[in-house]
Amino acid sequence: MEFKEQWNLGMAMEVLASPNVDGEVWSEAVKWLLLYGPPRIKEILEQASSHAFNEYLPQLQPRGYGDDGQAYYDLGEIAAALGVEEDEVAARLAELQFEEGVEVFVEGDRVYKLH
Repeated sequence: MEFKEQWNLGMAMEVLASPNVDGEVWSEAVKWLLLYGPPRIKEILEQASSHAFNEYLPQLQPRGYGDDGQAYYDLGEIAAALGVEEDEVAARLAELQFEEGVEVFVEGDRVYKLH
């Protein structure tokens, strides 16, 4: 079963509201909402994600911006800040791109170089 079909809005919101849910399940619910949820919920989660990113990874500075204002970061700096190998970060981003159709490295006809 594809990731998109594993969740629905009610299920994902119920997980977010639960105080005792497993962190991995919570993360999957948020991921589903960011990818497939209603626009207003996606907006709220993106704002929260941006705030958390800036709060917990203040050393990371954007290396550029897309036409829509989306910040782009250096992959090596992200990996260093998270304490993981760069290949691991690249693999997770590639997984999102290829399995869920999220354009991580490419936007329209523009390719963003992370280094």
